[in-house]
Amino acid sequence: MMGVVALALGLVAAGLVYKNVQARTVPANPGVQAIVAANDLPVGAKVEEHDIGVITVSDLPAGAPRKKAEVLGHGVIIPIAKGEFILSSKLAGENVTGLPSLIPTGMRAVSVRVNEVVSVAGFVTPGTRVDVLLTGTPASGGESQTTTVLQDVRVLASGHTLEKSATGEAQNTPVITLLVTPEDAERLTLASSEGHIQLALRNPLDTRQEDVAAANARGLYRAAPPPASPPPVRHTVIKKTTEASPVSTGVSVEVYQGDKKPDVVNCSDEGCQTK
Repeated sequence: MMGVVALALGLVAAGLVYKNVQARTVPANPGVQAIVAANDLPVGAKVEEHDIGVITVSDLPAGAPRKKAEVLGHGVIIPIAKGEFILSSKLAGENVTGLPSLIPTGMRAVSVRVNEVVSVAGFVTPGTRVDVLLTGTPASGGESQTTTVLQDVRVLASGHTLEKSATGEAQNTPVITLLVTPEDAERLTLASSEGHIQLALRNPLDTRQEDVAAANARGLYRAAPPPASPPPVRHTVIKKTTEASPVSTGVSVEVYQGDKKPDVVNCSDEGCQTK
């Protein structure tokens, strides 16, 4: 009996040791490969071999490519920081780079010539949103006026630059490229040839479309108020009477002349008399 019990305990112990050894020797989950950015990729850049890094992760985010071939040669439409996953939603079509990669389907990129004043002292940079104002004379004639042609338009590029400067400062460029619909592209082109274009910078969180009436020179000046009339002048007439004139009881006035004895003047409805 002792031998049988010892054998049984030995078999149980051996089984437990075998299972423990097998659990330790089973390879861990190797994970999956993910494509990340080896460098900072700005908007409009083309993904090259040196811009790609491969890491192993346990889980991939949605839309993350697994092969280099899926990202090589694609243009960047959303900035990708170093170490971030290169997602398909941040890339344009294959071999499409630069400005064309930033134009969504059904939209157009139209450039307008500006100066430092029109571009709001250079603060109109890629990614900002602006209103387009036109100053000119209507075809029907009359005085010139300013009207809002387009509202909440996205700026794609300033000059040949598709992003802000490295320090985030404003850039002075002679051309601003706007993202508009085909209909708005026609209006913007016509406005550029009809009069003077002015850009109005707006808060990117303010996307409301305001119904703004056109402004003209007559509405800038308010009518001056009429001059105030002077107050009426009241004249007091004092009738001089003689000693023979009858004097009725009225007001007595003492008139002092230096150190002389004052004269008493009695005034009534019929006049004044010195007493």
